[in-house]
Amino acid sequence: MATRKNTQSPVLHVADSHGLIRVLGARVNNLKDVSVEIPKRRLTVFTGISGSGKSSLVFGTIAAESQRLINETYSAFVQGFMPTLARPEVDVLEGLTNAILVDQQRMGSDPRSTVGTATDANAMLRILFSRLGKPHIGSPKAFSFNVPSISGAGAVTVQRAGRTVKERRSFSITGGMCPRCEGRGTVSDIDLTQLYDDSKSLSEGALTIPGYTAGGWNYRLYSESGFYDPDKPIRKYTKKELHDLLHREPTRMKIAGINMTYEGLVPRVQNSMLAKDREAMQPHIRAFVDRAVTFTVCPDCDGTRLAEAARSSKIKKLSIADACAMQISDLADWVRGLDEPSVAPLLTTLQQILDSFVEIGLGYLSLDRAAGTLSGGEAQRVKMIRHLGSSLTDVTYVFDEPTTGLHPHDISRMNALLLQLRDKGNTVLVVEHKPEVIAIADHVVDLGPGAGTAGGTVCFEGTVEGLRGSGTITGRHFDDRASLKKAVRTPTGTLEIRGATLHNLRDVDVDVPLGVLAVVTGVAGSGKSSLVHGSIPAGAGVVSVDQGAIRGSRRSNPATYSGLLDPIRKAFAKANDVKPALFSANSEGACPTCNGAGVIYTDLAMMAGVATTCEECEGKRFEASVLDYHLGGRDISEVLAMSVTEAEEFFGKGDARTPAAHRILERLADVGLGYLSLGQPLTTLSGGERQRLKLATHMAEKGGIYVLDEPTAGLHLADVEQLLGLLDRLVDSGKSVIVVEHHQAVMAHADWIIDLGPGAGHDGGRIVFEGTPADLVAARSTLTAEHLAAYVGA
Repeated sequence: MATRKNTQSPVLHVADSHGLIRVLGARVNNLKDVSVEIPKRRLTVFTGISGSGKSSLVFGTIAAESQRLINETYSAFVQGFMPTLARPEVDVLEGLTNAILVDQQRMGSDPRSTVGTATDANAMLRILFSRLGKPHIGSPKAFSFNVPSISGAGAVTVQRAGRTVKERRSFSITGGMCPRCEGRGTVSDIDLTQLYDDSKSLSEGALTIPGYTAGGWNYRLYSESGFYDPDKPIRKYTKKELHDLLHREPTRMKIAGINMTYEGLVPRVQNSMLAKDREAMQPHIRAFVDRAVTFTVCPDCDGTRLAEAARSSKIKKLSIADACAMQISDLADWVRGLDEPSVAPLLTTLQQILDSFVEIGLGYLSLDRAAGTLSGGEAQRVKMIRHLGSSLTDVTYVFDEPTTGLHPHDISRMNALLLQLRDKGNTVLVVEHKPEVIAIADHVVDLGPGAGTAGGTVCFEGTVEGLRGSGTITGRHFDDRASLKKAVRTPTGTLEIRGATLHNLRDVDVDVPLGVLAVVTGVAGSGKSSLVHGSIPAGAGVVSVDQGAIRGSRRSNPATYSGLLDPIRKAFAKANDVKPALFSANSEGACPTCNGAGVIYTDLAMMAGVATTCEECEGKRFEASVLDYHLGGRDISEVLAMSVTEAEEFFGKGDARTPAAHRILERLADVGLGYLSLGQPLTTLSGGERQRLKLATHMAEKGGIYVLDEPTAGLHLADVEQLLGLLDRLVDSGKSVIVVEHHQAVMAHADWIIDLGPGAGHDGGRIVFEGTPADLVAARSTLTAEHLAAYVGA
């Protein structure tokens, strides 16, 4: 019998010589010929101030090329259905492995998407109830709130034995969708007085819906339909005419020689505006919907989205609606108690998914929670669920700030998960600012030294210890610890919150001090956002800055997003005595060749499209004649190429002095975006830059109370100092600032802290401390107190 000697070959096998990912000459976005070597099967953290090029290197270069190479292994037919990726601007990329991206994109805000549908937990529960539920009502479709019940009957013609035979056939599909709310859980009523002014006729502009202005196609559809007299005031319509205006079924007709479909105003508004998630709407549409529509819980299904039959089938006295409404940690215990050999493999897989939720710190969620209501950090961790139990190895996992939205108590748990992925033999690349995560890295790459054009180079590569002594911005700030304030401000008043019960809040009564910097904190899922956003709604003197992502295309830039372009266009128009529209690359001033995009896109089917700079305008986006008009010696394209700092000086004095533009530029500089060029496309901004751009824009809104939800998200340790200075200036100017935050530097800087807990979900929802940071540290009575005390070295 042959025996195998367990002796190691002294010569390294050639297959074991590929232990590095090598990047040479990367030039994506602001990277300046960056070359790095990243060890495989190790945890590498990429750090550097916001806008220094971390995401450009990790996501735009390494992950993008890995995905492009994998896509190229599919047939041309399949590639036609996939997003086309161009090869990143880089000289050499070696040693790549399959990359799995876990980014911070908010999950789809489709009203039908829930935590359960996004993680396959719902699909498994549906199979479970279709097998074990009593009474048995049908297949898994019968428990899906996205499948309606359908039935039909009719005659069919069948060829049989050379003869044509007519037979009667019928079919039925049992779905789980509630017929009243169509699986949305809420029903909407429309306030008709917000759709039209009944004292006017259609010819006089009676319709008050956005996009239905007189002369437009939407308006002509109604005024030229012929169902009623357009010159007659709406209040004088007969019952039939009013029904035709508001509720008529879709009808094909010709208007001005064009085929169009007419339908009543109510179904048209419902289909065009209410079918979208509120968060995905444009601001003016959202304002109209808030005025015109009231959403109430569906009375038929009580918000569960499911038909009565689906709710009647139960396992151990629990329906699928009850199971989805349970806290996931409780549901995991319930599933563990089911002993049914016939579905054992299904129960094991479901158990693993639910346990992963608990392990990752999301045990406080429920499966029926709408996906659009998750914060960026929660959405990212929900996406991680499917990777935790994976048996894949030698994969590159790429994480974008996985600790966003996490309390210091939860960060250690996240660190354990990252190390667990590494220890299975995977390469883990993390873009991160938090010192607690940088500390566990095997290898650190620090980019900088500045942001935007001042960044894009590697300042340091090596170990964490090496980073500490490196003298880079990250190295210098790595061991920074904010100290507690010597003296705190005195409140000028209080905002009373009484009996707050939203989500997991337990009849909370709290007085929030005004005129000071108040911080609301607590572990993830303890009820902070529910308390602040639920009890202090935006409007009526309250300016609310949430975590919602900035939406914008390649045509959007800081100047258009912040409203800066309006006063600039007017100043140019006034100085040259022409129309303001000429100075917009999205309007009359656009270059006719590239339509104001600055580049010309060539679509190459399944191959990556090519973007070439427009030869006509040389990438300036404007028509040549527009560039003949000047303000203060500069044309509009030169102004948009300026940085915020340059523009602030330009519009502050001399011929170009424009106070309205100068005020907006001051706010952009205040939040630390002085290096950003006014015309830089929004799609190229980093997460931290977008967060601060949004903050600067909201600062223009009139209000005495500012509510900020995690303003430090995406900010480097050095940027956090600047943010604290901004918050101090806001408070000193007489405003009240309420911040929902986990960052210990912000807590230490606060005048007043409200701590929720003690745990998450139904273990939270209570006020466990309110007082000054010094009192919190002295008491050490909560998890927050322990971490803050350790942070300030008390």
